[in-house]
Amino acid sequence: MNRNRRSTFALLILLICALTTCVLAAATESSKVGRLELNTVTGTRPITGGIEVRSGKAILRVVALRDDLLRVRIAPDGVFPEDASWAVLPGARTHTVAVTAESDAHSVGFRTSELRVVVERPDLRLRILDLQGNVLQEDSKIYSSQFAHGGFTTYKEMPEKEHYFGLGDKAGPLDRRNQSFTLWSSDTYSFQESSDPIYKSIPFFLAFREGRTIGVLFDNTWRTHFDFGKQFRGIYSFGSEGGPADYYIIYGPSAKKVLSSYMWLTGPTPLPPLWTLGYQQSRYSYETEAELRSIANKLREDRIPADALYLDIDFQEKNRPFTVSTEKFPHFSEMVGDLKKQNFHVVAITDLHIAELPDAGYAAYDSGKAGDHFVKNPDGSTYVGTVWPGPSVFPDFTRQKTRDWWGSLYTDLLKTGVAGFWNDMNEPSVFKTPDGTMPASIQHRIEEPGFIPRNATHAEIHNVLGMENSRATYEGLLKLSPDQRPFVLTRATYAGGQRYSATWTGDNSSTWNHLRLAIPMLQNLGLSGFGLTGADVGGFIGSPQPDLLTKWIELGTFQPIDRNHTEKGTKYQEPWVHGPEHEKIRRRFIEERYRLMPYIYTLAEEMSRTGWPMMRPIFMEFPNASLNDRPLDTTPISQYMFGPNLLIAPPPYPDEVDDYQARLPAVGWYDYWTGKRVAKADANATAASSELTNTTITPRLEELPVFVKEGTILPVQPLTQSTEEVPNGPLTLRIYPGSDCHGSIYQDDGKTMAFKRGEYLRVQFSCEPTSQGLKVNVGAREGRFQPWWKQLRIEVYDWSAATTRVTAGGKELPTIPGTPGSQVAIFEISDDGKGAEIVLNGN
Repeated sequence: MNRNRRSTFALLILLICALTTCVLAAATESSKVGRLELNTVTGTRPITGGIEVRSGKAILRVVALRDDLLRVRIAPDGVFPEDASWAVLPGARTHTVAVTAESDAHSVGFRTSELRVVVERPDLRLRILDLQGNVLQEDSKIYSSQFAHGGFTTYKEMPEKEHYFGLGDKAGPLDRRNQSFTLWSSDTYSFQESSDPIYKSIPFFLAFREGRTIGVLFDNTWRTHFDFGKQFRGIYSFGSEGGPADYYIIYGPSAKKVLSSYMWLTGPTPLPPLWTLGYQQSRYSYETEAELRSIANKLREDRIPADALYLDIDFQEKNRPFTVSTEKFPHFSEMVGDLKKQNFHVVAITDLHIAELPDAGYAAYDSGKAGDHFVKNPDGSTYVGTVWPGPSVFPDFTRQKTRDWWGSLYTDLLKTGVAGFWNDMNEPSVFKTPDGTMPASIQHRIEEPGFIPRNATHAEIHNVLGMENSRATYEGLLKLSPDQRPFVLTRATYAGGQRYSATWTGDNSSTWNHLRLAIPMLQNLGLSGFGLTGADVGGFIGSPQPDLLTKWIELGTFQPIDRNHTEKGTKYQEPWVHGPEHEKIRRRFIEERYRLMPYIYTLAEEMSRTGWPMMRPIFMEFPNASLNDRPLDTTPISQYMFGPNLLIAPPPYPDEVDDYQARLPAVGWYDYWTGKRVAKADANATAASSELTNTTITPRLEELPVFVKEGTILPVQPLTQSTEEVPNGPLTLRIYPGSDCHGSIYQDDGKTMAFKRGEYLRVQFSCEPTSQGLKVNVGAREGRFQPWWKQLRIEVYDWSAATTRVTAGGKELPTIPGTPGSQVAIFEISDDGKGAEIVLNGN
């Protein structure tokens, strides 16, 4: 569309804005009214790694950081702001690759080995294409990038078959299409599907169309907005009320490649301590030492595996962070030590507000005031707001000195043996204010390596404060115990916050709908860089019905963080409530998580290297599996992948009792619980296949449908009561024959940084069919870590031979009888770490 038509449409939008009091920038170049529209090329020049285009005074700069990753910046007045970022790593932000300039009468741009960048001369439309000519992203044909009142909005074409994911754990459907969102971290107690904004501000999303994926990071910490076709049909947009016009475009084409590149840009999730993947029991609050001990004893007496117990604010003296109530917890250090002997790890809450208590002997306040570590009012006085301890002050986490001071506050709790820390209320939540947080005028002092020292208002810093709080905690713990892996759980965060913490979905409700909401929320967190996540099992607000708690515990087994948590005033929701029948089901699922621990920990290590979340949408593994031209995940079903091999298929509406269809990509599947084949692979099926297999499921309280992709080799261990307990027996390899048959296991000590020094174990497994049966390959061990097992138990499913002969290294191995009619071949082999080739022949 030509410039005149674009201007006509923009003037129409200006009229609409005037009638609806919206703040969309008008289509005018008059600097007198403070508005600017970029729609004319007045000059161009090549720069290192890219191109610079002028539109009057304004400058558009596009740079290739890598062949698959572009950075786009716009300076409306011709002067770019400081090049600094809380999210993007310095080495990534300043990296460039060589590009080939391209120019003709109609356009100017460049190409890399993977992308083509085109800026059209008539109207300054930016278009990004792959080298096959597929358009990956392009500016709107109607609306230009616009600036007004210090804010910025850019408009993009929204193709009919494109779908959008990410932006953290915004509630609602997995697909963001036809929705709009605001990013302004907010304490949204009792949020529902329509609630927005909520706790996190992660301005990163994926655009997925016909198997091709791009990622977009809008690196702006101010209040930002995203609209995926809700306001204008066929157009999506994003922008902010202030700050820089600075965004990144990451090309796949696969979602996995996009997420790996996003990790390169913003940093990886550290490998977590092993215990954090076990079952975790929490409550607001276990209010006394006796109560916490009784919970621990009951878990062990009932043989319900568990690894962590949480202490909410009531363990503190009058809710003051970094204190302990000697009345409620008179033997705190001894208690933590005793719980450690029972193989429990204690996680303690440390909110970011510090009680304003001058001359009261409160060390956190006294040392913070002495170091001038609290945020200021515009007049230079210390800002005071009301939170759980009463009048409180707030650390200025944009100062490295303040973060160092905050980290030092953990010294005493760490010495007592507390294993992990929980940063809550860090949006920040402030009581008795109009919008539940600090005033926008509050002053922060940016004194940070890589930044020019300056003051910034809370309007700029609000969305990044939660991340910098968790960063201060993580870095402080690492400084105090350099060889121990920290565990930090945060409620609020920003892009890149995965470098410092795990997160959860905040104050959910004990309803069937919130159980359903948890699945897309956690998947979208994973697609936003946060793979170590959870939703409070059973719901935080209210008391769950017995069946609801049982189903939630079942589902929690197959999510990254499995924490049962509820609020003050609710009924107890530990696994044994509601009687022995419910406890039996709940125990069985928690036990299954511990049997699966080798697979879960291997997923966590993969996540730390690749950026791929543990809980992931089906389109990550099967990009063309679709229904009516929509990715399988976007339809009202609740299926998801737990790693690359397990497909979890709860009912689309978990409280309904009607039969439903599990829709399986056509590569062949097994029932996880029985080992039996439920779907054969289509002869031509691949990960790119769009064919589906439907399996009818009748919901039952005691069951959660789980399917294993054919070609999987799944490592499973003997049951333990905690991750501290050494498994007793062989490592089991469950083999589900099929195409591309492989698997792996990763192990280390689960606690320290020794894995970075070569103290780890990695083993690859594979299998392939032969004319008479199957060949199984066990790879040689990588790394110096010595595992707990000496034997491998190998179970080959869908094995129908009447007799089986197993040989390895020329020696015949005895087989082990399975359950009658189970069609499984079972045998054991010694594992000396050197690898083995095993041949199964059947008659």
